[in-house]
Amino acid sequence: MSNLMSYSACTDEQLVSLIANDDTNAFKQLYDRYWKKMLTQAYAKLQSDVLAEEIVQDCFINLWKRRHNIKLKYSFHTYISAVLRYEVMAQLAQNNKLPHSSVDIETVVIQDYATQQWLDFDDLRHQFENALTALPEKCQLVFRLSRESGFTDKQISENLSISHKTVEAHISKALKILRLTLGNFLILLLSAGFVV
Repeated sequence: MSNLMSYSACTDEQLVSLIANDDTNAFKQLYDRYWKKMLTQAYAKLQSDVLAEEIVQDCFINLWKRRHNIKLKYSFHTYISAVLRYEVMAQLAQNNKLPHSSVDIETVVIQDYATQQWLDFDDLRHQFENALTALPEKCQLVFRLSRESGFTDKQISENLSISHKTVEAHISKALKILRLTLGNFLILLLSAGFVV
């Protein structure tokens, strides 16, 4: 492409394809599109300009480092938002400042920050998906409707013609199994809505 005007007409996904071929202008275009929104989101959680800026920079540095291996299952917006949320949650965990209000299971204080070093976002999604598909069929369906589709317990109950208590039991069972399979750190991210 000859100039940045051409890049501005590209979709996010086209830009991701271009950066896979080491196109720095495409990378700059993605950065320009998302950095301000990401900075605002990070600051809202961290209440620190410095930490928010560091995390957003880290997200884009890692994006560039992994440019040859990124495979989008969803939109780039979904991907980069999830990466940002993971980084923010990891920072909160490091500071022992996990937001109680955002977690719908018991809050886990994470002692071992080294977990972040082995937990790549794609690995997180892959491990979660494998564990989820191993759940009993009805349990998996209820959990997906709740966490992935955003249905309320009442909506799930009505759609599947099961009682509200049965819905709660399925979700509780799913969380218990996933917690045993994946560990508290992953389930904390999941339950806080940080897996998309």
